[in-house]
Amino acid sequence: MVSLIVCHANQNVIGFKNKMPWHLPVDLKHVKRLTEGNTIVMGRNTFESLGRPLPKRRNVVLTTNKDFEAGGVDIIHGIEEIKNLSGKIFIFGGSGVYQQTMDLVDEMYVTRIYETFAGDTFFPDYDLDEWEVAAREAGTVDEKNKYRHEFLKLIRKN
Repeated sequence: MVSLIVCHANQNVIGFKNKMPWHLPVDLKHVKRLTEGNTIVMGRNTFESLGRPLPKRRNVVLTTNKDFEAGGVDIIHGIEEIKNLSGKIFIFGGSGVYQQTMDLVDEMYVTRIYETFAGDTFFPDYDLDEWEVAAREAGTVDEKNKYRHEFLKLIRKN
């Protein structure tokens, strides 16, 4: 099964200058809980923004750069190679990888932040009419998580 995991703000903003424009620790814990023990597939820029492979999961970097090397990750060079990966797979970003894989995913885990941030990287537009909302949970706003947000699990309708 191929899943997608993303956190986006208003206007589908996911990044600015190769970083997330917000700090939402509860979302980081959410991502960790969902992806540990599974495979995450990300583009090279996303990997480089993380600075290291994420622990307790298989990290796969998708890049067209045949010379790219990094310790602790597997490297693939085409979207079609995703189908050869075993286990539960999470598409992990960034924008280009999301755009290229939207038609492959069966489910999406979306954290929506109801704030507007400056951004130069965006999640592709998606039509909620094409997805069933399997779960929806309002996030708690507190001193560490300052932005109104919710967690969605969306399953593609047949």
